[in-house]
Amino acid sequence: MLKKKVEEALNNQIEVEAFSSQLYLSMASWCNSNGFPGAAQFLYTQTEEERLHMLKIFHYINEKGGHAVVPALKKPQDKFKSVINIFEEVLKHEQYVTSTIDKLMEVCMTEKDYTTANFLQWYVNEQIEEESTAQGIIDRIKLIGKEPSALYLIDVELENILAKKLKAAVANTAQK
Repeated sequence: MLKKKVEEALNNQIEVEAFSSQLYLSMASWCNSNGFPGAAQFLYTQTEEERLHMLKIFHYINEKGGHAVVPALKKPQDKFKSVINIFEEVLKHEQYVTSTIDKLMEVCMTEKDYTTANFLQWYVNEQIEEESTAQGIIDRIKLIGKEPSALYLIDVELENILAKKLKAAVANTAQK
């Protein structure tokens, strides 16, 4: 059985993960509307990934005898300046998510809920990857430049990053 404080903190994280999914969906739509299909596909994939993160916590709460709650979500931003602006926002958001995971771990340790802390270790590791990926994309954009031909190369590069990420995910699943 989950302790109330842990259950509340996990339900708060469900909201964070659900909002992340909506935010990336909004960003994907902007990319689609502005001629960046590679970036859009990358972000559509992130949308699904965040939704799965949310569901993983949702199921965990219910499996541990708690009550997972579907959160009301605020409308995410839907206007962006550029592709680099989007990925700067992605990085900023992922850093925020990392801070919420850290706070959640702190609650688990304070409440001596080591089972949930162990469950959350996957999220701790995932956030390292998420921040690294976002920073890597920003670095590539800065390296390639902001001219129209450079933006095309960035869009193609995002498709390549997505393909590598999906290949790694399939390999990870096969090993389990």
